[in-house]
Amino acid sequence: MNSATGLPSIEAIVIGASAGGVEALLSILGPLRQGFALPIIVVLHLPGERRSHLVDVFARRVSLPVLEATDKTPVEAGTLYFATPGYHLSVERDRSFSLSLEDRVHYSRPAIDFLFESAADAYGAKLAAVLLTGANQDGAKGMSQVKQHGGLTIVQDPGEAQVATMPQAALNILQPDHILPIRGIGRLLVELERIAC
Repeated sequence: MNSATGLPSIEAIVIGASAGGVEALLSILGPLRQGFALPIIVVLHLPGERRSHLVDVFARRVSLPVLEATDKTPVEAGTLYFATPGYHLSVERDRSFSLSLEDRVHYSRPAIDFLFESAADAYGAKLAAVLLTGANQDGAKGMSQVKQHGGLTIVQDPGEAQVATMPQAALNILQPDHILPIRGIGRLLVELERIAC
């Protein structure tokens, strides 16, 4: 842990969001500088027809390279990944992606819990997990796994979230390291990356 800031050294960031998530993510990721060194892996629940545009939308607004995560490819530093529509996304112990068609979790595939739980296994205490606005309970269980593995847990302040259900579900079962508004989350990610470099 970096004693000056009290923040741990992180190797990857995972983010989960649902309703209201596009706006929240753009607010957090838009200001990140070119050359931001950490990988950021996102599961965002979206209705079917909007799915294929995520990479395009974010590639125009974010200075990191933006990709859809593909099966068996390694997690690269400094890259923003989105889960592929219709597949659960996991991170394997060798830090590569795995896509699967297992049953939906909280009516969702990809599910945030899948990503968070697998990334907690792969990165342990070197993981930061962020849970944002959303209309279901997905992510709460995964967030508690991240905490059990010693990772850093960050939940959007439900009072500020467009839809409070998802962050509130996490707060109902765990005390995260940080409960922050969107701006605070963005600043924290910048700080984590600074320490990691």
